[in-house]
Amino acid sequence: MSFLIRVFTALALGSLITVPGLYAEDVSPTITIGTQEVGLTAGYMLPHRLTEDHTTKQKGPALMPSWMITITDPLGNSWYRGQVSVGAEMVYIQFQEPVVSNGIGFTPKIKYTFVADNRIRPYFEFAGGPFWTDFTNKVPEESSSFNFILTAGVGCSFFITSQTSFNVGYRFQHISNAGTSYPNLGLNASLPFGGFSFFF
Repeated sequence: MSFLIRVFTALALGSLITVPGLYAEDVSPTITIGTQEVGLTAGYMLPHRLTEDHTTKQKGPALMPSWMITITDPLGNSWYRGQVSVGAEMVYIQFQEPVVSNGIGFTPKIKYTFVADNRIRPYFEFAGGPFWTDFTNKVPEESSSFNFILTAGVGCSFFITSQTSFNVGYRFQHISNAGTSYPNLGLNASLPFGGFSFFF
């Protein structure tokens, strides 16, 4: 965990120090069809035990590098005016409780970003894909190393230059093996996060 925190902190401070227009008033991002976004997001997973059979309190840091591309011009003419982007994300989670274990996955991703405000842009996102772990026989809710991770989240991008944004948000995530083996109660968690995106 401490290594991930140090990496993320260094990236955050480095970005803030090297951004020349951080406090400029004329930040005006131009996101069009074909604009690409490379991001790095980090957060900390907190458990949700939804039934009495869910006993594991899985916690731990998460690191999520991503790539996306905008596929629409702004849609709509009101507060919901926004753009759609698609892409993919790598997900690494280090589970620290109840036992130290690791999970890594690949998730195709879709995002809708509201563009009514030029500099502050809320969004919601969905992602899902395969997820491999080493907690087989370590937690009672799951019985296999091969799982899937599903994520739904909301966030907000604060543009600090026309091509750089600081992002904060919240995700709900579900990990299970889709019934390929039993038991398969699934693991549910909240994931508050922060990160940076670069657009080109």
